[in-house]
Amino acid sequence: MKLIVAVVQDQDSSKLLKILTEHHFGVTKLASTGGFLKSGNTTFIIGCDDVRVDKALQLIKENCRKRDQMIAPVSPMGGNADSYVPYPVEVEVGGATVFILPVEQFHQF
Repeated sequence: MKLIVAVVQDQDSSKLLKILTEHHFGVTKLASTGGFLKSGNTTFIIGCDDVRVDKALQLIKENCRKRDQMIAPVSPMGGNADSYVPYPVEVEVGGATVFILPVEQFHQF
């Protein structure tokens, strides 16, 4: 058994949740915040048998896309301002960050 932890953008979370449940994956959805952009994202916790891991990864990959987003950089506080860019910059965000962990035991009460 494996535990899949997938961090996805909020824009992809509803569609991903729907498709995972349609394929009978047990999934828990958690609201989370990213450290880089300080914006909301969603973390999915999925428990599944080893043979279904590839299917879960396929569904995540097909339903979580990368996109460009404009961000306003935070000004440096007491640091070197030489490299500070005072205007918004476009960065690529999205897709999914996925961790797959082995499960030693599973109990459901």
